Amino acid sequence: MVRQVDERISVAPQLAPEDMAALAAQGFGMVINNRPEGEESDQPSGAEMRAAAEAAGIGYVAIPTVMGGMTRGQVAEMAAALAAADKPVLAYCRSGTRSCNLWALAEASQGADPEALVAKGAAAGYDLSGIRPLLDQLAASA
Repeated sequence: MVRQVDERISVAPQLAPEDMAALAAQGFGMVINNRPEGEESDQPSGAEMRAAAEAAGIGYVAIPTVMGGMTRGQVAEMAAALAAADKPVLAYCRSGTRSCNLWALAEASQGADPEALVAKGAAAGYDLSGIRPLLDQLAASA
């Protein structure tokens, strides 16, 4: 289930290679995979997902993260991927939560208002209150 966070990004749980053509038809220009390889035995590989995205004309970026273990480097990678996108982006992980958290951290690192980020996350069904102190810190140092 794709959940739109704002006009630039949506998040989703695990996608399948066969989803890519429909995502391209919906106007997505990039898919960001936030799952580590082999997190679950039945998830498609990153190579399969990249090939399917590219065949559908969608950009593909892998920024594998683990919940509670996101690094500044991953936040910077997410910010760079979002900045490079000229069409809406769909980020996915197992449930969508990591992708939403990483998006919010990336946006805060670029100076976005933490309160607005938390509100957008909530409107999409994600509780970002647990990372609010980090959002505040990143936004203040942007």
